[in-house]
Amino acid sequence: MTVLKKPQRSARKPKGDGHTRRGEILEAAQRIFVAEGYQGSTIRKIADEVGVSSTALYMHFKDKDEILLEISDGAINRLLAINSEISARPIDAVSRVRMMLDAYMEFALSNPNAYQLVFCGNTGMIAEDKVQATQDLGEACFQKFIAVVREISATGRLRMGSVDSAAQALWTACHGLVSLLITKPDFAWAPTGELRAVLLDGLLHGLVVD
Repeated sequence: MTVLKKPQRSARKPKGDGHTRRGEILEAAQRIFVAEGYQGSTIRKIADEVGVSSTALYMHFKDKDEILLEISDGAINRLLAINSEISARPIDAVSRVRMMLDAYMEFALSNPNAYQLVFCGNTGMIAEDKVQATQDLGEACFQKFIAVVREISATGRLRMGSVDSAAQALWTACHGLVSLLITKPDFAWAPTGELRAVLLDGLLHGLVVD
C-alpha cells in the first residue's frame, strides 16, 4: 500500500517530451494535492517537484483546476472502461456486479492518491460550471454499474430495497473499505484480498437470492 510522504523538490529538468512531462505533472499534483490539500497547493509547488519552471508548467495546464479535472476525468474514464467491459460479458448479472465492485476496489488501492482526490475530496473546490462534464462522466460510470443491478432486480432476485438503494449500498460499502485501507494503513488489517472477498460475498449473499 502506498504511504504518502511530503513532496520533495526535484532538481530542475531539461525540456522533455510534452506527453511525458504532462504525465509527470499529473503524478506530482496528485501527491501534493493529497499531502497539502488542494487549497494549500500551488502551481509553483507542483512545478518545483516536477523540476520545471512555473512558466513551463503553464504551457501544459492553465491552472490548478484544469489539473484536478484532468486527474478526475482520467480516473473516471478508466473505471468507465472497466465497467463497460465487464457489463458486456455474457455471464450472470450477480457475477458481473461482483467483478465490477472488486475492480473498483483494486483501482482504488492501486491508485490511492487519485482515488482520494476523486472520491474522497471536499466538494466545492472547483466552480460548478467547470465540473459539469466531469460529473456527467461520473454519472455515466455509475449508470453502467446500476444497469447490471437492475438486471438482478428484473429477475426478482433482490431480497430487499430498490435498485437504487441496493446499488448505492454496494458502492458505499466498497468505498468505505478502500478509503479506510488507504487512510489508516497502520491498523492491523486482515489480508486485503480476504477482506475484499468477505465484504463482497457478505453483501451479495444478504442482498441477492441464490
